[in-house]
Amino acid sequence: MESKVKLFGHPIHPMLIVFPLGLLATSFIFDIIYLVNHNSQWATTAFYLISAGIVGGLLAAVFGFLDWLGIPSNTRAKNIGLIHGLGNVIVVIVFIASSLIRRNAPQAPENTALILSFLGILLAVVTGWLGGELVDRLGVGVDRGAHLNSPNSLSGRPASESTMSNPQTQTAEKRTQ
Repeated sequence: MESKVKLFGHPIHPMLIVFPLGLLATSFIFDIIYLVNHNSQWATTAFYLISAGIVGGLLAAVFGFLDWLGIPSNTRAKNIGLIHGLGNVIVVIVFIASSLIRRNAPQAPENTALILSFLGILLAVVTGWLGGELVDRLGVGVDRGAHLNSPNSLSGRPASESTMSNPQTQTAEKRTQ
């Protein structure tokens, strides 16, 4: 099932999710560094990373929701997509709560804020796995006819086009043999 919202031939949602995941995971790592060395700069930076991660997560959610709408009803993919999406909304809410607790003293976060970030990361691992299940196992967002020798997405040719049906490719392959 192909993604409904693409940019230059590729689904937008997977392009965007790397930012919130990276930002939120890095904020958690910075929190751990803060707990080890008590340098407030790490905690303050974690606060700003969380803020950027929340914005990125909300943007990625819009495109994920649009793709989810295109999944046929009464399929395993639709159910997993729903759990994946709702789980990620909860991840963002958990990090919003952590951010709100930190806002008055980002340089010295309360334990509750740190625990929420840890829980948010744990849930993000589960929802990320579900996203992988959607793409890798169920083929959601994968171009119809995709194969190991598909033409470049910018070529304007369909993924199902075989390199063997392209006379130029056949000639080039014969030269390399």
